[in-house]
Amino acid sequence: MSKDRDRTISKRSDGNWENKRNDADRASSLHKTQREAVQTAKEMLKNQGGGELTTKGVHGEIRSKDTIAPGNDPNPPRDKEH
Repeated sequence: MSKDRDRTISKRSDGNWENKRNDADRASSLHKTQREAVQTAKEMLKNQGGGELTTKGVHGEIRSKDTIAPGNDPNPPRDKEH
């Protein structure tokens, strides 16, 4: 899996949620809700061949990490978060 396709969802100081590639300086998209940002990031990752999606909470803590198909997860989780 290519690390340059990985994306992170986080809250900005202006209150919007950003969908951003990890290697980018600017956000790919801005959303009013975290749910919208996650859905858009999943669609983008799926179209780009898969990757890792990291979702951060309001205070910047990592809430979840998810491998989006067709990405290959070398260590699939034992829990059933998704």
